[in-house]
Amino acid sequence: MSAVVRVLVVEDEPLLAEAHKAYTERVPGFVVVGVAHTGRDAMAALRAGGGVDLVLLDFRLPDLHGLEVCRALRAAGSGVDVLAVTSARDLTAVRTAVSLGVTHYLLKPFTFAAFRDKLERYAEYRRHALADGEVAAQHEVDRMFATLRGAAAHTLPKGLDEQTLHAVLAALDTEGRSAAEVGARTGISRVTARRYLEYLVSADRAVRTPRYGTPGRPEVEYRPA
Repeated sequence: MSAVVRVLVVEDEPLLAEAHKAYTERVPGFVVVGVAHTGRDAMAALRAGGGVDLVLLDFRLPDLHGLEVCRALRAAGSGVDVLAVTSARDLTAVRTAVSLGVTHYLLKPFTFAAFRDKLERYAEYRRHALADGEVAAQHEVDRMFATLRGAAAHTLPKGLDEQTLHAVLAALDTEGRSAAEVGARTGISRVTARRYLEYLVSADRAVRTPRYGTPGRPEVEYRPA
């Protein structure tokens, strides 16, 4: 499995398409491999290959409705994941999207934070879903679906908030960061950073390892899971 999620942006408005592309590439682990402005162009891009993992799909396209694109994909046997990025609010469209296996449904207009949250949750779900082996118990399946669908902000432990949580997660990299380093990057105290980092570890979104090579006791450092 590629560590990078390859994305096709499907949006008829050129400025919005560029904005969605820029948003996507601000999220670590995602790269845009193509942009299509019509449903037919999207289908052609997917037929051409290129290993697309996720389609950011507007529903109100000039030639085909986005749901028609989804139907055509499934009829062709494509299992590519779809994130609907649309202003379509009618419940019929939402129900149909679910029945066609749309992974997420993001209503326009939205903030970058909301967009990033959808992509980060999708990436975490994908990492678990495409791992080798099998699930050991029901709770592992429940955790995968909970990761994909997301949890309400009030389910965070008291004193933690979503915005700071995202900032802390974004401050991590594969080289490993201590709580003090994460605090310096995000503008919060070391103690507060550690609270968020420990929460991320408990939620399987970060890993904790000892850092050797410094005098005294090994320092703890954190990496994205």
